[in-house]
Amino acid sequence: MASLKLKVSYSCSNNNTTLSSFCKKVVTQIRFPNTTISPPKLQLQALGNARAKVLFSAKIAAGTVNEVLPPPLDSTSEPPQFLDGTTRLYISYTCPFAQRVWITRNCKGLQDKIKLVILDRENRPAWYKEKINSADKVPTLEHNNEFKGESLDLIKYIDSHFEGPSLFPHDLEKKEFAEELLSYTHTFNKAVFSSFERDGNEAGAAFDYIETALSKFEDEPFFLGQFSLVDIAYAPFIERFQPFLLDVKKYDIIAGRPKLAAWIKEMDKNDAYKQTRREPKELVEIYKKRFSTLL
Repeated sequence: MASLKLKVSYSCSNNNTTLSSFCKKVVTQIRFPNTTISPPKLQLQALGNARAKVLFSAKIAAGTVNEVLPPPLDSTSEPPQFLDGTTRLYISYTCPFAQRVWITRNCKGLQDKIKLVILDRENRPAWYKEKINSADKVPTLEHNNEFKGESLDLIKYIDSHFEGPSLFPHDLEKKEFAEELLSYTHTFNKAVFSSFERDGNEAGAAFDYIETALSKFEDEPFFLGQFSLVDIAYAPFIERFQPFLLDVKKYDIIAGRPKLAAWIKEMDKNDAYKQTRREPKELVEIYKKRFSTLL
């Protein structure tokens, strides 16, 4: 007598707004004659195997699989075997520009596709400047036997050239707004950095711009109404500006800005981002040292 086997597959889409819900289950029935395994067992076996695979993939894409991070390489460290076909991302743990690309890698679920190479920011190995990045800056992506730089270019490159959920909108209006916001990051950072040598309130206009931008789409508390590269571009800098301005200038960037406060709270829930974060106290001390002549 023929019995039924349940075949479980997962249909995935990149159009959803959350990384943890971009797959849906599809169950079909297949008849197998002369089997001695009962349908309930077949169902449980099929569900168990498929569920385990998709849950593991979803965990990687959502950044919930914690990887063991390598120690930084300094001036005494030997170089990796570059241009051997391995895709590598060269970063420093405390660099906000590099953090953008690191977050993107995690959000795409590329922990096993793009190898992290961590550099000591204060004591970089000479071979990095000589062989990889002549400007001696991070981040650098080694892919297809080429070295590529500039953080905003790299987050777009990784999103478009690697598998994983899309982090850039397809909607024309949102795409245009995304480009506007990405271009504004330079102006935003410059305005806030300039405020360090004056009253912290000087940065108010820049944060007001962010508050207004976060009010454009109401779907979710993100810039485009969905998590995207725009959120990734701003997160590392706001992560630093918030504790530093509060500590040094006694200026609270979220006071009177409920959209920004909600955005920060939502970003703090993102595991892919959380894995890249540093302790606020450490970031404040780094900025105090870096900008000591302005304070």
